[in-house]
Amino acid sequence: MNQFHLTHAEMGKPSLSKRLFLYFTLIVSAFSGTADGYFNSQWLQCIYSSPDLSDMVYISSYVFNKAVVSEFNSTVGKFVGYDEYGMYVAEYWNNNTDYLQRLKAEVDGFCKPNAVNYNSAIRDKTEKPKIKLSSVKQAGGRHPAVLVCSAYDFYPEQIKMSWTRDGKEVTTEVTSTEEQADGDWYYQIHSHLEYTPRSGERISCVVDHASSNVPIITDWDPSIPDPERNKIVIGASGLVLGVIIAAAGLIYYKKKSAGRTLVPH
Repeated sequence: MNQFHLTHAEMGKPSLSKRLFLYFTLIVSAFSGTADGYFNSQWLQCIYSSPDLSDMVYISSYVFNKAVVSEFNSTVGKFVGYDEYGMYVAEYWNNNTDYLQRLKAEVDGFCKPNAVNYNSAIRDKTEKPKIKLSSVKQAGGRHPAVLVCSAYDFYPEQIKMSWTRDGKEVTTEVTSTEEQADGDWYYQIHSHLEYTPRSGERISCVVDHASSNVPIITDWDPSIPDPERNKIVIGASGLVLGVIIAAAGLIYYKKKSAGRTLVPH
């Protein structure tokens, strides 16, 4: 039985001025086993982080009961064993020069063509996240407020959210959720910052995503708290509605008055 899996993983933590590049892993697992529960499998992985595929690495892993016993890495150029059996297998394959050359050639013959197809079909089709920044009162907490930065409707899944205070990254009092699938190919994520307001400071939510070549920065405007802003919007809407109703009543009254005939007594 052959199984094909496509997965992503983040390559370290890129700086905020660089695009968040991801690496692609294509795993082909060939399973075989016996009735008493012993299973052998082989995993083929193609890993890269550079957009031009120049750092492509091909890895062939032999797995016995979920444990890697020996592995070929194209950057090493030979097999490495991780237990007694794995070292025996590695020595056997390392003595086969033709086989090692064929495995090294898989970087250009197998990995790069699949990566190009994958980028074209899936990874290059991106959707920029919609960012919302809001403040939530913290009941009984030691901070007067919590800022919530939410990113919605983005693709692909990999994303990095961070906070800055006056241009410097905030590394404490920050918690974030995992990327959550919406069930329609899009994702959402939320990050929370517990903070104590300071006069004149600038707090920003910074989002790195493949859909943008530069970080998406959203500044928090503390001039009007969210509850007060909502009250103002509701009050203004009520005032406008009241003016419209009053005007309509006045027009109706004048029309009715114009149609009446005065009868002298």
